[in-house]
Amino acid sequence: MKEHSEVTFRILRFDPTMDHAPAFQDYKLAVKGALTVLEGLFEILENQDGSLGMRYSCRSAVCGSCAMHINGAYRLACETQIRHLNSRVITIRPLAHLPIIKDLVVDMGPFFEKYKRIKPYLEASTSIPDKEFIQSPRKRKRLNEIIDCILCGACYASCTMTLTDPEYLGPAALMKANRFVQDSRDEITRERLAIVNDENGVWRCHTIFNCQIACPKNLNPTHSIAQLKQKVIINRLTGRL
Repeated sequence: MKEHSEVTFRILRFDPTMDHAPAFQDYKLAVKGALTVLEGLFEILENQDGSLGMRYSCRSAVCGSCAMHINGAYRLACETQIRHLNSRVITIRPLAHLPIIKDLVVDMGPFFEKYKRIKPYLEASTSIPDKEFIQSPRKRKRLNEIIDCILCGACYASCTMTLTDPEYLGPAALMKANRFVQDSRDEITRERLAIVNDENGVWRCHTIFNCQIACPKNLNPTHSIAQLKQKVIINRLTGRL
């Protein structure tokens, strides 16, 4: 795409308090240099249509607030350069499987309700040190990847089971559960495994890898779910669960 070329942002608009159904609205804007999709949305918001609803925060691919469906894939708008999409039309939708509050803003409440169910915090009732809770480099290495989830919800929106089973915990919550199961300092492994060994837990995952493809941080929730399944089976066979 040439510098200063023009693209069309085709954005799904919907205000449940006013509209009967979602509909796309087109906006044209000039693309100069390394303009990101988020910066393009700012341009529309500030100079063309101040009614556009969108969510963002850090602008540095750290917070996950601007996750949305952009030209056929879930991406972070702040790190997606328009030129790299190589398209004259940029189609943008909100995250799927979550209620739309307005336009590109969805209600993350159901996502975080499921996240709370897996107890996303360290539980260590005994021998808590006064200062640092030290791990060996070998034990810490188990967490290197799974600790980096930014809770953007892209994996949740890409998962077919979160659409068909509203109670399914979903890939983000299950990966977080695995993050603590793999943590040598956590002391409630069996309780965590009992939570995910549920009809709405790990066994709902059909291992189709949508979540891995969608993750903007290149994490692998499918692998975490497989690790949890393995842990559950081992604990069941040995009578610990």
